Amino acid sequence: MDAFFDARQFLGLPSQGGPVDVAVIPLAYELTTSYGMGTAEGPRACIQASAQVELFDPTLGEDLPAGANIMTLEDFEAQAPTLRLQLDEMLGHATPWLDGQCFPLFLGGEHGILPPVIQAASSHPLVGGDLSKLTVVQLDAHADLRSHLNGEIFSHACAASRSLDLGIGRLLQAGVRAYSSQEAQRILADERITTFFARDTQHPHTGGKAWSKWLDNLRQLSGPVHFTLDIDGLDGALVPATGTPVPGGLSYWQAVETIEVLFGNPNITVISADVNEITPQHDTPLTQFTAACLVTKIVACHLLAKREGRWESSGTGERADPPSFSFEDFEQDEAFASPKKEFHS
Repeated sequence: MDAFFDARQFLGLPSQGGPVDVAVIPLAYELTTSYGMGTAEGPRACIQASAQVELFDPTLGEDLPAGANIMTLEDFEAQAPTLRLQLDEMLGHATPWLDGQCFPLFLGGEHGILPPVIQAASSHPLVGGDLSKLTVVQLDAHADLRSHLNGEIFSHACAASRSLDLGIGRLLQAGVRAYSSQEAQRILADERITTFFARDTQHPHTGGKAWSKWLDNLRQLSGPVHFTLDIDGLDGALVPATGTPVPGGLSYWQAVETIEVLFGNPNITVISADVNEITPQHDTPLTQFTAACLVTKIVACHLLAKREGRWESSGTGERADPPSFSFEDFEQDEAFASPKKEFHS
């Protein structure tokens, strides 16, 4: 075995020391899963599977780490006694890595990790406390726009809703194919949301045109972006162990193309990303290996963006204190809180 291989680190690549270029941050969080269980074990399974991912990336033309310092943090598990306090702990854990000096890549864990990561992004120098500057690009089988699920407004099924309530300026979604009537109404009612449904992009005859339009939307973005990839956005055959697999989803190459086009846009800065809903598959490592391949592609595309001047460090480099915000005090947007409310496009 290579003397420089470390199985505890993503891709087996030990940190080189000095300034961190990419921080891989495992969030072993699972409190609101509503079908399959095991996402708390997903980040570590993804890291273990990454040992088998090839280090060569054709977009970079060389092996990772390509001169970069990739650091993998220890698994984070919140210890607080309530869900909201655990979200506050996650917020505190994520915030120091959004100081503009490195690229944080969060591994989940259920999609409920998204709101604290988004709130942490408010401290990024390019956001400057104003989340309306931030665009979230989401690949997902589910819209995640419910006002609540089983009475819990911070369910994984509400991750995108809560991100909008926190104040993000725009949400672009693709791969969506499982959603409620209430979510369909919010997609029509909230001008910040643009959704590309899988029934359109995956159509055997006309899907190519819809997919090209999705890519054009990515090319037209500007400003800071957070990329959230729920692996159930892919077809269930690729990620059968994820908690809520759904047929009819994106191909692996569509996910790769999304990442390459997004990070290749010279008018945006992808300030952070997360890959979530990873659940270990025990009969075959396909699910966690697929996730590891996509995480690797994100890392490679970030490093290429940095090399070509589409990403530059910003801010002072001083670790920020957690913002004066608590999920304990959070109140959802009442305009979208009731499933009985009528919406109009």
